[in-house]
Amino acid sequence: MTGASCAFLQTMTDIRSLLELPELRMRLRTGEELLDREVSRIFVTELPDPTRYLYAGEIVLTGLLWWHGPADADRFVAAMAAAGSAALAASGADTEGIPDDVVTACSRHRVPLLEVPPDLSFAVITERVVLALAGSGGTGADARTRLLSTAAAEPSLPTLVEHGSSELGMRCWVLSATGRVVAAAADVPFDPRQLATTFLRQSIPRVVHDEGYTMLPIAARATIPWLLVIAGETNRWNSGTFAVAEELAGLVELDRTRSTRLREVGDRTADPLFRLTGGGTVTEGELGTALSGTRLTADDSVRVLLATVAGGSATQAQDLLTEVLADLPGRVALGMAGDTACALVEDREWPADWREHSEERLARLAALLLKQRVLVGIGGPTTTAGLRGAGEEARRALEAATRSTDQVVVLSGEQAGMHQLLLAGAPDELRRSLRQRAIGPLLAYAAAQGTELTTTVRVYLECSASPAAAAKRLHVHVNTLRYRISRASELLGVDLGEFTNQVDIYLALRSEGD
Repeated sequence: MTGASCAFLQTMTDIRSLLELPELRMRLRTGEELLDREVSRIFVTELPDPTRYLYAGEIVLTGLLWWHGPADADRFVAAMAAAGSAALAASGADTEGIPDDVVTACSRHRVPLLEVPPDLSFAVITERVVLALAGSGGTGADARTRLLSTAAAEPSLPTLVEHGSSELGMRCWVLSATGRVVAAAADVPFDPRQLATTFLRQSIPRVVHDEGYTMLPIAARATIPWLLVIAGETNRWNSGTFAVAEELAGLVELDRTRSTRLREVGDRTADPLFRLTGGGTVTEGELGTALSGTRLTADDSVRVLLATVAGGSATQAQDLLTEVLADLPGRVALGMAGDTACALVEDREWPADWREHSEERLARLAALLLKQRVLVGIGGPTTTAGLRGAGEEARRALEAATRSTDQVVVLSGEQAGMHQLLLAGAPDELRRSLRQRAIGPLLAYAAAQGTELTTTVRVYLECSASPAAAAKRLHVHVNTLRYRISRASELLGVDLGEFTNQVDIYLALRSEGD
């Protein structure tokens, strides 16, 4: 998790009382004289510079993933001190303990430092601190307590949003940044995609307004943030309304984190299937266990999806797959096929327009948030027996997609065509060598004469070697077309009327995307 907050406007909880919570087992490292500072909220982040997201009175919770040396520590803690943060709670699980320079920076900038046990989940800490804050009184405390009781008794996001709407007296919705409706307490009277776009264009501050709606970010720094949409503008809100709205946003984020963890645990049972998809081998026992854990059978039809984010991580690619597959009725398992993010999707009621729909969602994110290319390759459908082949098909489709100039490409093996899959599988050096050998004279002639002879040959072959059809497509006279093809045949030293020659020349032309 890169950023999260559960915020309250009035509390009476201080650092000392949180240190005394036995279930958290936090230990004070520095700042004993500052333990009477009041705590207003908790904020989870791994950003190297969290300045723009900090509020006064926050406990900042971090796993120190941003730390690489003393300069990092001083920059991070100085930002907290400038913002008036109450304390830093840090886990040294990934750094073999809290580094000394973090302790020194906290002492220098007068920021209390609480050491979090490495085995304690951040979700547990956040929930327990939220409960402590809610129990401390203040504006909206009763409503917040009722929301917390709902979250504890009924682990259902739609139910939580419905209760939040009731407490606020305003309709509420949860959207993903792609415009997907995650949960709703009422019918959606607005365009979710337009509202999500407005939200993304604001660089995800704490609150965004748009024509009678207020939007609060949920997991703002996640690959795909969510937003809590509330019908009403904040100029009519009192402090209690703010408190309940931010409480609801925090609880939605906790529900999202919990659901993600549960899904990840379930997906681990599918590891043998991902290994098979990536070209590896599995035992009969492993295969049976994986199928049982994913509630699939050996005869079920599945599709294989592979995804990459240019310059990004496999985690980002997995998050994108999770988003675009969220509405499908069939079972979805996420993992890694080799070094590539992979999804295995039950082929039940696969929408005919899924590719176009997913490209539209991903394009919005790529343009406004990721600023990177997103590529998806699809193989199958197939049964378990054909997973290795479907995985290879998806990988070739993914490689073919890299040759497009579009920012977002979702390509299936069926759509790519067999020749594209075969070309994608050939090493670059081999493709270049065969291309030069097959059509080198044609390329040299076109470069020297400034003609469009290569385009003419490609169109002629795509028109099934029909001079009339190719001439019509190129807007030239059919005799002109015949002359150009005759000249190309002379340069190449082959008869372009022969089918085998046509295949060779066409593959050579397409080998570099011509």
